[in-house]
Amino acid sequence: MTPLYGHIVGFLILLLMSVFLTIWFWAWRPRHKPTFDALAAIPMQDNDPREAPDN
Repeated sequence: MTPLYGHIVGFLILLLMSVFLTIWFWAWRPRHKPTFDALAAIPMQDNDPREAPDN
């Protein structure tokens, strides 16, 4: 292996870490809280869309 390989791998690690942190910060922005709260409440709802209607 050449020393260039180590630099390429190091750069890719930094790139992937920055992508991960960017997505993480985006997801934890306060403006996304209402959407995530609504999505988290879906399993608690009584109506199942797979069930046939009663009427």
